[in-house]
Amino acid sequence: MKSGDLLWGLALAGSAALLGIPAGQEAFVAFTTGHPYLAGFLKFAWLATLGELLALRIGAGRWVLPGALGARAFIWGLLGISITLAFAVFTEGTRGAMQRGLLPGGAGPLGLAFFTSTLMNLTFGPVLMGTHRFTDTWLDMRCEGLTRIGVAEVARRIDWVGFCDFVLLKTIPIFWIPAHTAVFLLPAEFRVVAAAFLSVALGGILAFAKKARPGPGQAPSLASSSQE
Repeated sequence: MKSGDLLWGLALAGSAALLGIPAGQEAFVAFTTGHPYLAGFLKFAWLATLGELLALRIGAGRWVLPGALGARAFIWGLLGISITLAFAVFTEGTRGAMQRGLLPGGAGPLGLAFFTSTLMNLTFGPVLMGTHRFTDTWLDMRCEGLTRIGVAEVARRIDWVGFCDFVLLKTIPIFWIPAHTAVFLLPAEFRVVAAAFLSVALGGILAFAKKARPGPGQAPSLASSSQE
């Protein structure tokens, strides 16, 4: 096994093992409850970045570090903060709508989880994904040496057809809505970290999709050094 594969696997396994140790789980819950935004930032900055590295590994056939890795991790952290807030907003909003009879199910756990996931992924989800696609593309262009990069230049670089066809119309109904339904059945303190772990799995799914259907703006950035 290549050393890069081993290191990546140990990083992911170590993150999961923390939740399996009683003392680690207790500290995790206390930190998440006491500092929800900071916890959301750290969970996504770490785990979603692991997912991005996995996508590059699958796409390139070897371990590569994208340019501006620190900036990409920071953006993932900011998205983690927004996801932390969105989870609370959509959970309570959906519960209120169900209690008022605006949605069926009577606020039962499964119905609440399903409608929360569906409403969030059909509204907040596309905005989040589009924002991340935009920031990622902007960073790719910066790593290419471009300095004056406007909104129009970034928008022209993005494969919006592929984004709508695959990311929105396929991953949302097939992956995200069922996956987040399971996430919303978990205790509240474990939902954000579960969503961050899902981003690792999605990184692999998107990488295989890019290899099967390459398009403009879709190829992973292979800037910077490789790690075997």
